[in-house]
Amino acid sequence: MTKPPQETDNTEKRPGERLAKRMARAGLCSRREAERWIEGGRVRVNDKKIDSPALNVSSSDAISVDGKLLAEKEPTRLFLYHKPAGLVTTHKDPEGRPTVFEKLPKDLPRVISIGRLDLNSEGLLLLTNDGELARKLELPSTGWIRRYRVRTYGGITESMLSEMKKGVTVEGMQYGSIEATLDSQTGNNSWMTVALTEGKNREIRKIFEHFGCQVSRLIRTSYGPFQLGSLPKGGVREVTGKVLKSFIGK
Repeated sequence: MTKPPQETDNTEKRPGERLAKRMARAGLCSRREAERWIEGGRVRVNDKKIDSPALNVSSSDAISVDGKLLAEKEPTRLFLYHKPAGLVTTHKDPEGRPTVFEKLPKDLPRVISIGRLDLNSEGLLLLTNDGELARKLELPSTGWIRRYRVRTYGGITESMLSEMKKGVTVEGMQYGSIEATLDSQTGNNSWMTVALTEGKNREIRKIFEHFGCQVSRLIRTSYGPFQLGSLPKGGVREVTGKVLKSFIGK
């Protein structure tokens, strides 16, 4: 009679790093996704099924996901991508809409996005093969400023910009400080430069709607030290190892 697969005692204290972190560092997924996969029973360590992310693993452990061995960690790579409007920032869209990852060059490694841009937003999107790096750079505590060019329809006032700078609450959600500068205005149409550090879901659109303005175009121009510059729509440029190390360390 075949013995049922043994379950690993996930409470044991072992040297190494967390299993979910190891999976993220291999570029397979984000750390949060890895934790969900582990809890869903998709991961085995040394041919033992794991059901909790509370396990440390070392380089000598054989890790498999859905029956496939986890590849060795690749050197961390970072790419700048000029996202066009009309693409969803997800690997699979349940509504069947075209995704960012379907449009990337075929010679790129498997990558995940650092943060997101919604369907109608465009501009700079950072991509990496290192899920742990993605998690780190998404956090507001990193302090990296994200800048956007925003076209709005509706009256822009100094009092509105002052309130944005203080932070506002919209439908129970508290948003941090936003620096918004009016660049040009023709009637009720305005172009603005907007800077923030949080980047919550559809944050800029929701805040302007709160003040009675509609965002008709939103372009991310920079994310921390990385600039969109002259990168064409749909274009990808890799950040060199030397530059990457200077900004994020090892």
